[in-house]
Amino acid sequence: MKKRKIPERTCVVTKEKFPKFELLRIVKTPEGNVEVDLTGKKNGRGAYIKKDLEVLNEAFKNKVLEKHLETKIDDDVYCEIKNVIENN
Repeated sequence: MKKRKIPERTCVVTKEKFPKFELLRIVKTPEGNVEVDLTGKKNGRGAYIKKDLEVLNEAFKNKVLEKHLETKIDDDVYCEIKNVIENN
């Protein structure tokens, strides 16, 4: 039986590669909204971050997600990301 390949993505904060299911995708939709993509299939520019509060705090402090998605991100989006990480 053929072994199935597990897709890997890179965390934009730590620059480490992880299996896709260990990361959280943040997407900038074509309309310009920034959302948490739990399905991993929404249209738009995506950025992956590790599901870790320390990584999220570093992303907020250094504005890594804003640079990668090329848009301003509201604090309520960071709160939503924090809630998703805490509930996993």
